[in-house]
Amino acid sequence: MFKWANLFSRNEIERDIFSPNGRIRCHFSLNNGNISYSVYRGDQTLIRPSRLGFLICGEDPLGQNLKLIREQKHRHEETIELPWGEDRFISNNYNETAFYLTEKKQPSRIFTLRFRVFDSGVAFRYEIPPQPKFSQITIQDEITEFNVDLNTVAWQIPAYQPDRYEYNYEKTPVYDLEKSVHTPLTLRTPNGFYLSIHEAALYNYGSMTVKLNERRALSTDITPLSDHTKAHVLLPFQTPWRLIMIANSAIELTTNRLIYALNDPPAEDFSWVKPLKFIGIWWAMYVGEWTWAPGERHGATTGHAHEYIDAAIRLGVSGLLIEGWNEGWEGNWLENGIHNKFTVATSDFDLPAVARYAEQNGIELVGHHETVGFVDNYEEQLEDAYNYYAANHVHYIKTGYAGSMMLIHGRREYHHSQVGVNHYQKTVELAAKKHICLDIHEPIKGTGIERTWPNLLSREGARGQEYEGGALSPSHACYLPYTRLLSGGMDYTSGILDLTNSVKRISTTLARQLAYFVTIYSGMQMAADRPFIYEERFPKEFNFIHDVPVNFAKTLPLAGEIGEYYVVARQDRDSADWFIAGVTDESSRHVHINLDFLDNGVYAADLYCDSDDAHYRENPFGTDISHRKVGRSDSLDIYMAPGGGFAIRLQRLT
Repeated sequence: MFKWANLFSRNEIERDIFSPNGRIRCHFSLNNGNISYSVYRGDQTLIRPSRLGFLICGEDPLGQNLKLIREQKHRHEETIELPWGEDRFISNNYNETAFYLTEKKQPSRIFTLRFRVFDSGVAFRYEIPPQPKFSQITIQDEITEFNVDLNTVAWQIPAYQPDRYEYNYEKTPVYDLEKSVHTPLTLRTPNGFYLSIHEAALYNYGSMTVKLNERRALSTDITPLSDHTKAHVLLPFQTPWRLIMIANSAIELTTNRLIYALNDPPAEDFSWVKPLKFIGIWWAMYVGEWTWAPGERHGATTGHAHEYIDAAIRLGVSGLLIEGWNEGWEGNWLENGIHNKFTVATSDFDLPAVARYAEQNGIELVGHHETVGFVDNYEEQLEDAYNYYAANHVHYIKTGYAGSMMLIHGRREYHHSQVGVNHYQKTVELAAKKHICLDIHEPIKGTGIERTWPNLLSREGARGQEYEGGALSPSHACYLPYTRLLSGGMDYTSGILDLTNSVKRISTTLARQLAYFVTIYSGMQMAADRPFIYEERFPKEFNFIHDVPVNFAKTLPLAGEIGEYYVVARQDRDSADWFIAGVTDESSRHVHINLDFLDNGVYAADLYCDSDDAHYRENPFGTDISHRKVGRSDSLDIYMAPGGGFAIRLQRLT
């Protein structure tokens, strides 16, 4: 039953909304015409009273001099089945209250503030219907605060930087966050709780960053457009959900799936979407063997493509990425992206012939579109480019936007501005029409829209292994599960086993590279090294890369601390097998793993672990491979070397 209340005459309104288990409380306040909220876990304050509202160009602020027209309560409980991902089933249980508000005086604008309180977080959004005198608005700023204790610790990366989200995470007290930082922004409060501030269902709006405002409270800083406004919207309009994930520990935070619960289910049939593991004509360019540009060492030739397809067949890998196949890579490609052609191959590459050969052998091609941020050029060709792939039965595309800014409608815009968000969404929706799946590099951050658009299988959106060779420390991959990966899967380009290459020396042990296939989830998972490395040098280690799935039924975080280490177990969606892996920072570490999460029965365990003398610098290849039988009453004691890790397959024996 909906509960309605006529509250026109009341100046002060105080309402509590509790989570289903009663432990989290969101408090809404309307006091002297101003609205605010606060959040509590039991008797502990997580978010202090925080302002809400908007600044609208040419108008008075929206969020002052308000009265409550009515409130509407709703209890929701369901289990959501996701078509692919880290968990097959997630809960969507919450208590909701919508507050319908209007201004006391003319122009009497109206809007709704909708809160949902879950057992693992609080979410709210603004909903603005058409107004009596206007049907569109230009938002100058959003006044949404997350007023945490200034002594709260934050793990953050800076916003508005040339390399977008691709920076190393730093541990910073909130009182130092004078400049904008990206979300998810993971926090540890002085009273020991872990929070992550993020957003869900980001459409037609600038991405939310946060910084300290003049009141010394964390506040939204919506990514601006080139005209210095934040968004131009037609009414009705609703903002993305502002989300506060809440956990008792860092490791508990890693399985918060609220971004998916806050998105709508798909409106059409996506049964054709399949996660993919693939190799690529890619890393050979990074280590200098081949080039993206045409010439004597061109990588994307018809001959090389056939060789890699044959290798994919031998390795039992389902897909092949080919980069550098199209015209536009000559010279300084970072500056010449305006000349990229997405339906014209180089003279030494026959896309239809390669596609036929791949299809005949059951290998999926992953096409590649590097726009370098020249979105005008890309959108002019977009329909033709996707049709070209679809006609050649290419069902996967890796897109890229490597420029520091986007060129859209003749203006330079941030990737995560409103027009950037809308461009990325345009590619996702067009790809869906063509039955094409996307892996977006230099993307807009994940906000759970993969639930609505399952063909968006992966993104980059953080430093991946292309930064190896000096710009990645072992701690980096120990930050990601608690920060970037809260926004969804990441194409980290795992499985580089040629660790001591003089061009790109890798700062990991061999076992750690195997661990990435479990610790860093991606719906399109790349085994990034060259095929001969797997076949000739490390065939035993490659067995794990071959065996590990790209689609899981259940994820159980086992142990970890932010930036130090992470251990997780995942169950295959298509079998009873489990996969366990862990990574550590520059420090060695022992972990004890109880196997009581297994079903009854016997499992064959294949263990790929650091040797006692392994070290990411001094002995990166030190690996012990062992086999044993285990059951749910057993446990494992695992050693991780400095910069190391481990990977385990547990195969259920029938």
